[in-house]
Order: sequence, then C-alpha cells, then structure tokens
Amino acid sequence: MSKVNYFAVDLGATSGRTILFTIEDGKISQREITRFKNKIIENRGHFHWDIYALYYEILQGLKVIARDGIEIRSIGIDTWGVDFAFIARDGAILRNPYCYRDPFTVGAPEKFFKEIPAEKVYQLTGIQVMNFNSLYQLYALHCEHNSALENAHKILFMPDALSYMLTGEAVCEYTIASTSNILNPRTKRLDPDLLAVCGLTEEQFGRHILPGELIGTLSPEVQNITGLGPVPVVAVAGHDTASAVASVPAEDENFAYLSSGTWSLMGIETKDAIITEQSRAENFTNEGGVEGTTRFLKNITGMWLLERVRDEWNDNGISVMGYREMDEAADKVEPFESIVNPDHPIFANPQSMIKAIETYCAHTGQKIPKSQPEVCRCILQSLALRYREVFQLLLKFAPFPLEKLNVIGGGSQNIKLSQYTCNAVGVPVITGPVEGTALGNVMLQAKADGLVKDIHEMRKMIANSIDIHHYTPEDGKLWDYGYEIYKRVCANEKNL
Repeated sequence: MSKVNYFAVDLGATSGRTILFTIEDGKISQREITRFKNKIIENRGHFHWDIYALYYEILQGLKVIARDGIEIRSIGIDTWGVDFAFIARDGAILRNPYCYRDPFTVGAPEKFFKEIPAEKVYQLTGIQVMNFNSLYQLYALHCEHNSALENAHKILFMPDALSYMLTGEAVCEYTIASTSNILNPRTKRLDPDLLAVCGLTEEQFGRHILPGELIGTLSPEVQNITGLGPVPVVAVAGHDTASAVASVPAEDENFAYLSSGTWSLMGIETKDAIITEQSRAENFTNEGGVEGTTRFLKNITGMWLLERVRDEWNDNGISVMGYREMDEAADKVEPFESIVNPDHPIFANPQSMIKAIETYCAHTGQKIPKSQPEVCRCILQSLALRYREVFQLLLKFAPFPLEKLNVIGGGSQNIKLSQYTCNAVGVPVITGPVEGTALGNVMLQAKADGLVKDIHEMRKMIANSIDIHHYTPEDGKLWDYGYEIYKRVCANEKNL
C-alpha cells in the first residue's frame, strides 16, 4: 500500500488539535501539527465560543502542511455536539455561537413541553432531556426574538459551520444533527413539527450529508491563505463521540463503550434506536453512528471536574501535582470518604469547582476533601461509581451480552481511573485508543478515499496500529460497599 496522508481537525470543549495521519502498509501513524485551547468567552451576560479563533487555528495547521510540502488527500472536522452558528443571507456569520454551558436555556425544556409533550418529543427523537440540546437553545432564542436567529439564512452545527468557512458549502451532517434533539432516527431527517415550534423549517439547515460524503473543496480564499490547492473536505462523523465510537477496536458487538474526556459518554452500538418508556424514564439518548448504526448512550460529566479544579489551583498560584503523581497519592487516600454525583447541576459550570465539591459534601454529610489527593480521589472514585450506575442500566437495554467495556479518548490514559472503573463495573476494561476521536475521523476519510471498505476494516487497522491496555476487576466487595455509599449520597442530595 502506498503512503497516503489525511488531515484531521478534532475540537473538544476545552481544547483542539490538528493532526496529520499517515497510512502505510496497513498501519496508521500520526503527527500532531497544532494544539490549542478552546476557551469559553463571557460577554454581555452570555457564554460564547470563538468560532473565528477556531477557524484561525485550523488555517494555522493547514499552513504547516503547505510549508512542509505534504500532500494530503482530504480534511475532516469533528467537534462537540448541539451548538451551532447562524449564517446570514450574504454568507456572513451573524455572531459567535452560544456555548451549551450558557444558562439561557434553563427552564426551556419545560416551557417547550407545553407546546409538545415530553413523551412525544422523546418518541420523535429518542434523545434524553438536557436543557442545552439544540432544540431548546433554538426555542429559547425564538421566544426572546433573538435577532441572529430571526436573520439566519442557514443554521449550521459546529463542524458544518467550520467546513462552511473552509469551502463555502452549507451541509447538515447526520451524526452531528442527531445530537440536536430535532432529528428523527427513523426518518433520519429533522422533524418538521419540532422545528415549527421554533419558527423554523428544514430548508434553513444545510443539505443532508452522511459520514464519508464529500462536502466540497477548499475555497480559493483558503487556498490563497494556506498555500494549499483545492483539497477535498470530507464529512466524517462530525460529532466527536460518533467518530470516537467508530475507532473502538472491538472484534464483535458484545461491548459497551466509554468515550472519556471532558464529557464521558457511555453506551452501546445497536442497529436500531431503542425508544421505549423505560429508556425515556432513564433519560437515555439515541444518536447517529456510522454505517446506519445507532449510539444508545447516556451523557455523563467526565474529566470536566478534575480539569476545572486543576485550573483553579493554578489560577490561585497553588503548585499543582502532576497527573501521575496526583493519581498515585489519591490512591493512598481512604476510599469512599467523599463522593459526589458528577451529574448534579451544581457541577455544570460553577465559579469555583472546589467550592462546589465542598458544598456538595457538606450538604450530604460527608468529609470535605481538602488536599489535592483527597479532591482527586473524590472525583475519580465518583466517576467510576457513576459509570457503574449507567453500566448496570445498559445491561437491561442491550440486546446482547456486555462482556467488556472499551474506554477510549484522553481519559483512557488515567491508569487509576481505568482500574477504578474496572473495579466498579465488574467486567474487563480495555483502554485505547487515546486519540479515538481523531482516529475515527481519519478512518472515515480513508473509507471515503476507498482505502477501507467498512467499519470492520477500520477497526482492524486501528487495532493493528495502537497500544491497547487490559484491566481486570479487583476488590469487588470493597467497590460494592462504595456503590452503596454512592446511592445513599445521591439520595441525600435533594434541595441542594
């Protein structure tokens, strides 16, 4: 096989990167071109993403490719879900997109359900209720007569908006649209009744496109800026979790996955959406995957808590232990003295994450963690116990046995969290790839290029190219005890 190169843009909620992937002799190698912060900007009472800064960083990565004389076959972009940009009739971006952590949607789902009942919304979309879902963002903006929405010619989800900035082509990629709470998984189109409540029509979104289809080529302007030619921009699985799940090096279907990053997303890969009264009651979601699959999953707050406390210590001039050193010290802390529910609203976007943890522990009658190892232990064991809770629910829904848990993404590098998770869920845990999202991104580009034919070949190539680590459950009785404490703590969090 001759050597071929692809360019992946992988944007998370706290950072982004551009990566050059090379495929040669059936193996994948990578070179990180650029890495940068993705910062939330507060202005006039709202939280925004700086889409121009993200576009600038993509261009910087492409300039390096041109400078080094590297020939790339295509470009693919994946991002976090739900957020979107408004495009004016003259092609201009009307304002920086709102960030899903902006509180302007608090109460929006309940207000929307007076228009269409929650049960019907779930039957139409199979999406869990989260106040920041695109549907409720659009509805809240519609209710306040937001000028950007009222003047929008096109509404483009984040990866589609950035592809638009590169190519001038407006598309609506399936997997990213599936996070919106507007897409019907049966028809695979945006639902007209839900859009009508927001005063919108499907025509206001880009043309529908599936992973692996061509969006367009770099515009003459971008070619001039970067020094590249008319490189194709391919629709990968635009939602980062969809790209990540495509990278799971699984040999069969009997697995659950945990995409571990700022957010943790735990679920299974199924042929059809699971939309039942029980799945609605447990707030599970159905999102689009590659090759017609459905990702049946639940969103869990992930490394966000640890990222925020580390940033807070740094901002306060406190010397912060290294990740490995802190994890080792945390492992020596007495277990289960301080446990939190990572998904409690108090941790969504507090001014101080440390104070939020202290408040939660005090309210639930627990020891308040003070040292860095104590805070770290609290967060890591709480995440593992929450993973157990969701995994046990998945066992009830899965149409096949769940024999293992595959952990992918940046959080898979945390050895202690991986072992804690394995202990908590009670099945073998396989970690890797770390760059799962970017690998899924590039393999979909390779599929579009005819290099691989299906997801099985994609996963086989990935498995042959990465380091995979295996964990076996330990201390089962201790973690059973910890889970009982976790359930009692969660029962005592009311009125917080």
